[in-house]
Amino acid sequence: MKIALLGYGKMGKEIEQIAIQRNHQIVLKTTTLSAAALTPAALKGIDAAIEFSAPASAYTLIQTCFQANIPVVSGTTGWLAQLDEIKTACLMTGNTFFYASNYSIGVNIFFEVNRSLARLMNKYESYEPGLEEIHHQYKKDAPSGTAITLAEDMLAEISRKKNWIEGISAEKSVIQIHSIRQGQVPGTHKVRYESDIDDIEITHTAHNRKGFALGAVLAAEWIPGKKGVFGMNDMLGFDRTRP
Repeated sequence: MKIALLGYGKMGKEIEQIAIQRNHQIVLKTTTLSAAALTPAALKGIDAAIEFSAPASAYTLIQTCFQANIPVVSGTTGWLAQLDEIKTACLMTGNTFFYASNYSIGVNIFFEVNRSLARLMNKYESYEPGLEEIHHQYKKDAPSGTAITLAEDMLAEISRKKNWIEGISAEKSVIQIHSIRQGQVPGTHKVRYESDIDDIEITHTAHNRKGFALGAVLAAEWIPGKKGVFGMNDMLGFDRTRP
C-alpha cells in the first residue's frame, strides 16, 4: 500500500516503522506546520491516509482526504466535538473513515471487559465507579480519548450515572475521571469500583506505542474496498449489539 502519514510526531514515526516492516510505502508525510498546505492533488495515488496530527489540524486534514476520495484512518483525540460532522461528511460523499480513540488490540479487549463489568455492576449501587488515566507530560488533551470511551461505555450500562466529569465532583450521577500527566508514560487506564467493604479494579498498562501504531496500520490494511464509517469493533468483530 501507498500510505500518507498525516502527522509525523512520535506516533507518526512509530507508524512509519511498522508500515515499512509490513512492506508498505510511506509516500507523503505532513507535520503540524505543513498540514495547512495539504491539497487533494498532493494525495493522488495514495491508497490510505493515517491521521495522527493535532486537534487543531485533524478536521481539515480529513476533509481534504475526502475531497481526494482517500480512505482515512484517524487516531487524533481532542477534537471530538466535530466527529459527528466528519462522519456525516464521509457518508454524504461516499468516502471511507475509520476512527478509534485507541488502536491497541489490548485496549479494545479492555473496552469489552469494561463494558461487561459495568453491566454486571449496574445493580450494585454500593459500589462507586471511577476512572484514572495516566499519560506522558506532552499529551495535549485531558481526559484522554481512551478514558472518554471507557466512561461512555460505563454510562451506557450503569443506569444511575448520567455523565462523566474530569476532576472531582460531589454530584452522585457523574463518573469522575482523574487525569495525570507525568514523564514518558505511554498510557495507563484504571477502572475502579469502590465500596466500604472492598474495591474492584481493572487496569490496562501500555509499555510502549507499538501496539497503537500496529493497530492503525492494521486498520489501513483492512479498509480497502469498504465505504462508510468504521471502528475497531468492526475490524475485530466485536458485537456491540448484544445485550
